[in-house]
Formats: sequence, C-alpha cells, structure tokens
Amino acid sequence: MRKRANTLHLGTLFSIFNSAMFAAVIDAAFPVFALILTGWICTKTNLLGTTSREGLNSFVIYLALPAQLFAAMSTADLSELAQPGFFWSFALGMFGTAGLYALISRDKQTPPIDRLINSMSAAYSNAGFMGIPLCLMVFGKAGLSPSVITAVFTVSLLFAVTIMLAELQRLENASVLPAIRKVLGSMLRNPLLVAPILGVLWSILQWPMPVPAARYIGLLGDASTPCALIAIGLFLGQTTDRSASPDVIRIVLLKLLVQPALTAVLVLFVFDVPKLWAYVAILAAALPVGTGPFMMAQIYQRDAAASARAILVSTVLSVLTISALVAWISQDL
Repeated sequence: MRKRANTLHLGTLFSIFNSAMFAAVIDAAFPVFALILTGWICTKTNLLGTTSREGLNSFVIYLALPAQLFAAMSTADLSELAQPGFFWSFALGMFGTAGLYALISRDKQTPPIDRLINSMSAAYSNAGFMGIPLCLMVFGKAGLSPSVITAVFTVSLLFAVTIMLAELQRLENASVLPAIRKVLGSMLRNPLLVAPILGVLWSILQWPMPVPAARYIGLLGDASTPCALIAIGLFLGQTTDRSASPDVIRIVLLKLLVQPALTAVLVLFVFDVPKLWAYVAILAAALPVGTGPFMMAQIYQRDAAASARAILVSTVLSVLTISALVAWISQDL
C-alpha cells in the first residue's frame, strides 16, 4: 500500500511539472533572459556604443526606478500591513539571509561596501518583474495584495536599509555628529529613498492622482526593470571573466535555498499567517536575484560583476527550484 501511495505521489508531482504551472515559471523567466541577452548582443555588435551603459544606468537610477518606487508606495493599501506575521516573516527572512551572507564573508578580502551589496544580492528577490505574475498564476487575484507587499518591501525597505548602511560605511572614520549629518544629507538627496517616502505620504493623505500624472509615472516606472536588465547584458558583454566566483555561488545558494527555507519556518511555525499569504511569502523569497543590487553597485561605482552574474545564474536555476516549490504548494492549496 505504501509503495502504491508513493507511486501516486510521484505521478502527481510529475503531472504538475508538466502542467501550466511549469509553463508559468518559464513565461516569467524567459523575458529576463531575453532582455539580458539583448543587452549582451548590443555590446558585442556595438549597436548602442560604448557609453550607452552609463546613460542607461543613470536613467534607471534617477528617473525610472524612483518612479516605480513612488508608484508602488502611493497606490499601496497601507491597511494591508494588518498582517503583522506576514510582515515580520518576510522581513526577517530577507534581512536574516543578508545578515548570514555578511557573517559568512566577514573574513574575506572584500571591500565593506562590496560585501554589503553582495549581502543585498543574497536577499533581493525579483518580486516585481517575476513575483507578481507568478503569484497571480498560482494563487489568482487573492495573491495580488501579498505579492505587491513583498515587492514593496524588497524595492523600498531593503534598498533603503542598504543605502543607509553604505553611507555609514563610507563615513566610518568620521566624527559621529558630522557623519550623521552627512548620511542624512546623502539620503535626502537620494531619489531611491525620497521617492518611496513621498509615495507613503501620498498614500496616507489619500490625495487623488491626476490621470495624466499617473500615466506619466506609470510609463516611466515600467521602463525600470527592462532597462536595468538590458544594462546588465551590456555589462556582461563588456566583461571578459566568465567564471562563477565563490561570491556568486554563495549568493545564489542563499537566495534560492536559504531565504525561502528561513521564510517558510517563520510563516509556518513562528508567526500566525493565513495559509495563502504564507505561501506567497515563501514563493516571493524563493525568486531569483532582482536588478536592485546591480543598480546599487552602479550608484556607488563598485564592481557589479558578482551581482550581474548572480542575477543570471539564479534566474536560470530558479526555473527548477520554483517549479518544485510551485508543485509542493499546488498540492496543499
């Protein structure tokens, strides 16, 4: 009887892997590959010129990504944060994974800001570009609100904390009060922090957004992810070293395995989280590395090789890991 039950279980699992769920993972991952490949081809054919990457990076950092952050926060239903267990589980899983990378790499001969950006990479999910479409496919409309919250946490909260730590790191030898003033000044001039704060204020005040302004911000924000992915392809096309460094391996393993496992423990055994919301948190934590760390490396003019390769490698491997996770989730829904 047990042997027959195991056979049925494996048969069910096999059928799920051949279902629309697997196709959904492919559909979500393919545009990422295609956009990175587009940038790589543009570099190899010199289609965009040698200075195009810098211009594209500046566009994403100072225009498109701030617009995306503002739009996400200004339209977010802040009452959705009435799920404290979901909030704490996803946040602790995210920052716990980043902290684990920092702990593992503390004795490495890596500059502190580079180590900080790599820590961000280990916990930065591609929650907007891949996460929201996948959650809609797996959970239907009920998965939209929690998936949007995971995207907001990732692109706003993790970004903000990383920038604050980076600014503090740059001024570690300065006096305390002058250093604090410089950090606050740098943060107030940083559009990636100002934009989500303004978005939150807009949401709290419940101001109506004029239709032309909403369309303008939406169009600008929608350009963020594709332009960032093309910029990654441009960067990879200019890079001669093709090896996967130990840093990339650590980032990918932490992102695809440790973060979802840690988040699963928190949502299933530590905090009281509704089942569907718990599964959304786990799926969002299991997503591959998003473009944020690559853009952070560009902001601070650091070597972006680790973050760029981690995005590519984790996206490729996530087709298998996310498919397995979706198969498990689908059996319990």
